[in-house]
Amino acid sequence: MRKIKDFAIVALCMLFIFVACSSGDDTLEVAQEEEQEEVGDTDYDITGVLSKFEGTGLSFAVNGNTVTFTTSDLPNHPSPYYETSNPLYEAYNGTNSNFNLNPNRISEQNIVFTITLNPAEASDKQVTGLGPIGISRNGVVFYNQYAGPDEPLTNEINSFDQYLGHPQRTGQYHYHIEPTFLTQQFGEDAFLGLLSDGFPVYGPMENGEVVTNSDLDAYHGHTSTTADFPDGIYHYHITSEDPYLNGNGYFGTPGNITR
Repeated sequence: MRKIKDFAIVALCMLFIFVACSSGDDTLEVAQEEEQEEVGDTDYDITGVLSKFEGTGLSFAVNGNTVTFTTSDLPNHPSPYYETSNPLYEAYNGTNSNFNLNPNRISEQNIVFTITLNPAEASDKQVTGLGPIGISRNGVVFYNQYAGPDEPLTNEINSFDQYLGHPQRTGQYHYHIEPTFLTQQFGEDAFLGLLSDGFPVYGPMENGEVVTNSDLDAYHGHTSTTADFPDGIYHYHITSEDPYLNGNGYFGTPGNITR
């Protein structure tokens, strides 16, 4: 009889230990899951930077979780690509001794971007196409690193005006590389605009240091805090080397662009 009682006591102790350990494991797993959710949190909201957009013929409207920009794509700075009768016409006075004025002239456009306010990494990354891929804070559109299909900017750079933009054959003015009018006005670490996927574009400086391609991923961006996003956000940087603004495609899912 004593043996049976002893066996029962041992069995109850083992059961108690098993339940306690199981409960502890479950608690640990829940804590680990919560920690992973916090680390992987990408609940971004870019609404706060919309007030920075201001330019000639530029407007925006928020509708639900998207913002629609409409731009006439007219730079608010001087350029030799304006007609000589335009008050913003200015002969080239930049530093490129090889500057060559192309035959195109700036003309008013009607370009519409519909961009998410809550950008997120895309599981299926899309390449950037020729033409507009984003919008700068003064309404001028961003282009990628190509002058044409897989054609580098090597020769085309010589046609960039003193603020490093130029128009293509239909008069659509654009920036491929650093828009110096904006970085001179707002700083080289400043917010410069958005790509179509909703992720912000910043200048060539961060935390007092020059950003190089080696600091960035294949899409020419990284995640860190910025003055506009103190909790951190994925963002692109303009650098002085190819691909300048964007690498192997959009990090997020691009919105709709009409022109």
